[in-house]
Amino acid sequence: MEPRLILNTIHLQITIDRLCYQLIENHDDFSNTVIIGLQPRGIYLSDRITRRLKTILPGSNIQSGKLDVTFYRDDFRTREKPIIPSTTEVDFMVEDKKVVLVDDVLYTGRTIRSGLDAILAFGRPVKVELLALINRKFSRHLPIEADYVGKSIDTISSDKVKVKWIETDGADQVWLYTRDKHD
Repeated sequence: MEPRLILNTIHLQITIDRLCYQLIENHDDFSNTVIIGLQPRGIYLSDRITRRLKTILPGSNIQSGKLDVTFYRDDFRTREKPIIPSTTEVDFMVEDKKVVLVDDVLYTGRTIRSGLDAILAFGRPVKVELLALINRKFSRHLPIEADYVGKSIDTISSDKVKVKWIETDGADQVWLYTRDKHD
């Protein structure tokens, strides 16, 4: 696979800032909105967005959480390896709130569908929106689209998108890995 850098550290930060200002346009002071990152990798983006929003809107009470969707997936029983779930940290109800689900890459839509099912354990939101750092177009299995997109890219199913976070990978970058025609 031949890697191609999609977002470097600076462009990633600019993209996160833009997403934050888009959220502010639609959610004002976040008094009726919660932000929930999807485990395992959407939580890094969710944490960045929440921290940045608190800087932009000092004094605002922005509620955020982390949601594991492992056992809500429609394919969890078909995996060969044992499943190791992540933690869920949602210490608030979403009843009558607006929810912004956050994930790093929107690909088939299956993780988001699982997130929608899982969020109902915490109440019935008035509205759910999706924020994705990378939107992989042309690969949906389900009719799901993001309300907020950092960057849309055209990919085929054999391509891989890897979002690297300083917390786990030592760098903030987004890479596209494309299979060589000879592989």
